[in-house]
Amino acid sequence: MDIQSVKQRFGIIGHSTLLNTALETAVKVAPTDMNVLIQGESGVGKESFSKIIHHLSGRKHAPFIAVNCGAIPEGTIDSELFGHEKGAFTGATDKRKGYFESVNGGTIFLDEVGELPLGTQARLLRILENGEFIKVGSSQTQKTDVRVVAATNRNLLERAQQGKFREDLYYRLATVPIRVPKLSERPQDIYLLFRKFSQDFAETRHSQKIELNVDAQELLCNYPWPGNIRQLKNVTEQICVLESNTMIDAYTLQKYLPVIDNQLPMLLGKNDGSYDGLSERDIFYKVLVDLRRDVNDLKKVVFGLLENDNSPLTQNHTNDHTSVQTYNVHPVVAENPILIPSTNLKNQDNDEHLYVDAVATSNGVFEDNLSLEAKEIELIRRALDRNQGKRKKAADDLGISERTLYRKIKQYELD
Repeated sequence: MDIQSVKQRFGIIGHSTLLNTALETAVKVAPTDMNVLIQGESGVGKESFSKIIHHLSGRKHAPFIAVNCGAIPEGTIDSELFGHEKGAFTGATDKRKGYFESVNGGTIFLDEVGELPLGTQARLLRILENGEFIKVGSSQTQKTDVRVVAATNRNLLERAQQGKFREDLYYRLATVPIRVPKLSERPQDIYLLFRKFSQDFAETRHSQKIELNVDAQELLCNYPWPGNIRQLKNVTEQICVLESNTMIDAYTLQKYLPVIDNQLPMLLGKNDGSYDGLSERDIFYKVLVDLRRDVNDLKKVVFGLLENDNSPLTQNHTNDHTSVQTYNVHPVVAENPILIPSTNLKNQDNDEHLYVDAVATSNGVFEDNLSLEAKEIELIRRALDRNQGKRKKAADDLGISERTLYRKIKQYELD
């Protein structure tokens, strides 16, 4: 079955290369009986991959069950998975079949397998090795024929080093690993998913479909989405329920996007918490303000070195700290322009202008050229140079969409 048919059959939305690679792996491994470990953050759709593997396998007419290992209490998980005998523990008034016995011949999906207790891991390892298990409270060995597809949002090898997961179990589960990309790794799919969720909601509620204007689309695609597809669906449905307008702008969308710690905000606000609107210029300015603070600290260090008589750079240094200082710098140093206090230095290898303009004041702090337009042009040129003119990669480095980068290049005549 080709990838497009799989997407249509199982409702998979997106054209990302990473997504297609994961789907291709799932399709290829499905007809085998090999164990599969699906890796990815919470909310990326790992269970959908387990269903694809089951329904494209020879076990498709046999039972399939999904078990959230993190949601079952440690005291009862052995009973849930492997069953128990009557009287095995307090409250065990009847004999009970476990999931591995009930799904004999089919597929069991163990979600968040990294949360299993060590004792349960040992029991699971025995099933994977020879298909045998023992019910809680029994001494009789039973056989089962079950394919295991496991999933985790944890680094299981790292947990193995911490003594929280069996390394031998990891290698049994990860016969074929599949990595499902997080939503921020497939930004070209974000608006497609939004439209899908909006359409589904409109059809279910018999309402009009919500649309986003250009600025709102850009904000949507640049947001990091820590909750991945699950969070995007929740936000879409919130907007569908609470907004009366069918065309949503960036200001309205911003209200539904939680502020993420340690992430660059998508919208800069006033002191009173209000917003004027979305602008890439605002984003650039925020980056530059934060960068300037760090750069000034670094420049103080450089200035201190210049005050030192042992510094090789003091040959061009004068005692007048209010004047502009220019230094001849070895090209290896020049590769990191933020360390170079220069007004018109060029890289000695390729005659390329360095990007830091600074004036040394009497307190040793270098005042930067804060022209916002100049800084935008500077950053765009650096990104294009670094990526040999490849605009898509340059846009990724800058954290903006490729469409925005094209607009900026045209605006500043940078072709």
